[in-house]
Amino acid sequence: MKEVRRYLEDRLGSYSFYFEDLKSGFIYGYNEHVKMTSAGCMKLPVAMAVMKDVEEGKLSLNDQVLLISRDRVEGSGILKHLNSREYTVGELILVMLVESDNTATQKLVTLIGFDELKSKFEEMGLQNTAMNDMPGSPINHTTSYDLSLCWKILKKGEYLSQEHSRYIIELLKGENKKKKTAFYLDEPLKNKIASKAGDMPGIENDTTLIELQKGDFIFTIMSQDLPNSVYGLVSLAKSGKMIWDGITYNWK
Repeated sequence: MKEVRRYLEDRLGSYSFYFEDLKSGFIYGYNEHVKMTSAGCMKLPVAMAVMKDVEEGKLSLNDQVLLISRDRVEGSGILKHLNSREYTVGELILVMLVESDNTATQKLVTLIGFDELKSKFEEMGLQNTAMNDMPGSPINHTTSYDLSLCWKILKKGEYLSQEHSRYIIELLKGENKKKKTAFYLDEPLKNKIASKAGDMPGIENDTTLIELQKGDFIFTIMSQDLPNSVYGLVSLAKSGKMIWDGITYNWK
């Protein structure tokens, strides 16, 4: 993994990454505890927090939620373009994760409240993750370590039930916009990866869980102060290829 660090140290912008082999316990990090703007990656811990409220009986996946024009949030997603209507909590979680929908995210956060969200992050052990404003705000931050920890506790079923943990993983495994750290991988391999990406001007992030017969691997890379999005995408894609080659040739 040292080659990834050397590569990123020579790139324009600031980067952090974290890698962990869940079977052997091998870890490697670079600026992994440095707080950076979360962008769309925040939707992974938000989904886990909302699902925990479901398990605690504070919400139901079948609860109906009315979305109206003033609920619309700019940025990624489709709901901002649709007419007012009711959605279930389950539908909002799905759209938030699969379409990275900001409107769905904001509505779910409003439902449980910022204080509850903060409490749930603390329960998960996310010490450097905070959603301080609506989706897409630069003051929402996390770390590559915290995002990786989300996958770890999902994979091990340590926070949510096995059923709900697996549900979130499968939603993000089926997500078809794997154009960042998985860009250079063959299409069949992409089906083994659950990922949640995020981007804003000057920022490209991606966090992934790779499930293979030889083991389960977590890799998160975050960036900021990039000259442009294409430059950042290249940085993430080449880093992802280095990680994959490392897993392929150095793990048995």
